[in-house]
Amino acid sequence: MAAGRWVTFDCYGTLVDWWTGMGDAAQAVAGDRAAELLDAYHEQELILEAERPAHSYRHVLTEGLRRAAAGVGVELPGDADQAFVRTWTEMPVFGDVGPALAQLRDAGWKLAILTNCDDDLIAETQTHIPAQLDMVVTAQQVGSYKPDLGHFHQFRDRSGVGEGDWVHAACSWMHDILPAARIGIPRVWVDRDRSGHPPGVASIVLPDMTRLSAAVEQISAN
Repeated sequence: MAAGRWVTFDCYGTLVDWWTGMGDAAQAVAGDRAAELLDAYHEQELILEAERPAHSYRHVLTEGLRRAAAGVGVELPGDADQAFVRTWTEMPVFGDVGPALAQLRDAGWKLAILTNCDDDLIAETQTHIPAQLDMVVTAQQVGSYKPDLGHFHQFRDRSGVGEGDWVHAACSWMHDILPAARIGIPRVWVDRDRSGHPPGVASIVLPDMTRLSAAVEQISAN
């Protein structure tokens, strides 16, 4: 693939409203204990993603929910352990995503997603994202999960992107901003979660994607 100027994104949490989608699913199975269940799921997800050989993300979603529910004492009747898988491809896209991606495309940037997800799940999600993507790199393709660097290395190899022509934008400080910093990629931290992590690891911190195009141009010029 010909090189060019690229912006890569994490998808879930950055482009897609993970908290609303997963929160609704957790609410359906755990009621007023949904927040507790989600916190427990986050811990289990990290454990499952670190195991080798790498699990499919469907397995992570399902087994992570089972372990989280067991840990906090929430019963999952019937096929309730599939709740996160069922909601995954129907989660809403943030309202600022369409305009931001259109501005980047108009400015000549190519767009890619680096996601901790399976090929089929991201393919369904893409039907809801209001922009054409030039490349998608998944955990299924790479055989590992961010914050490992496999996604970043594979994107660099496949795109042929040159030094100074790549900016990474993401919400997750741990999964995306830290690994991007490790390999020296300019990075926009879209801190939708107001997580409180050290902002100095990012090149620029934004509260959302409203000013993303200007931020990308600014850090790519430095």
